[in-house]
Amino acid sequence: MKRQDEHWMSISDVMSGLMIVFMFIAVAFMMQVQNEQRQKNDMIYNYAVIKHKIYSALFDEFKDDLQTWDAEIDEKTLTLRFKEPDVLFGVGSDILTPKFQAILNDFLPRYISVISQDEYKDYIEEIRIEGHTDPFWAGAATRQQEYLNNMELSQSRTRAVLVYAINMPALQGNLEWIIRRITANGLSSSQPVTLDGKIDAKLSRRVDFRIRTKADEKMNELAEGMTYSGND
Repeated sequence: MKRQDEHWMSISDVMSGLMIVFMFIAVAFMMQVQNEQRQKNDMIYNYAVIKHKIYSALFDEFKDDLQTWDAEIDEKTLTLRFKEPDVLFGVGSDILTPKFQAILNDFLPRYISVISQDEYKDYIEEIRIEGHTDPFWAGAATRQQEYLNNMELSQSRTRAVLVYAINMPALQGNLEWIIRRITANGLSSSQPVTLDGKIDAKLSRRVDFRIRTKADEKMNELAEGMTYSGND
């Protein structure tokens, strides 16, 4: 009887030991998860701080010009938007107006000077010149033709802005950095501006300079990771 008791006691000791081991594993896993989450939160916070700093630097630089240019800066997307279509191009034309050229001569060197500072330049993934149109095209027989005509126009307009920027004498000192980042993106009427549920044709015709940071891509990766973790 004594030997049987000793046998059961040894099994009980083994089970207790295993429970302690499993407990330590669970605690270690929880600490690892918490540490990874803390690192993700810190990374998101740091990226958000950088984006806010870039916005603040751009706003401080251009706050006295925005009204004159009929422009605005969107902090969330780091987009500087020129909203007055009559200033930018002639109707149906991809030729920059003299007034828009004058604005770009003032705007672009200061813009690049701000975002290419050592504090920000390594965070800039892409400088997107985006051209937008309204959905309409006089004489187009179908909705598809309207869209395609506007796509061709928006692409040729953004390319014209890109060519003007790349050839600007004041930007040649930063040319290599700019070339690795700047792109022209004609978006046709895919992102119209609506007011009270109706498309505003004038506001839809615009040119945007949008900064895509490395933070955007990283935060998307982190968000996807969190989504997958939640689904699991």
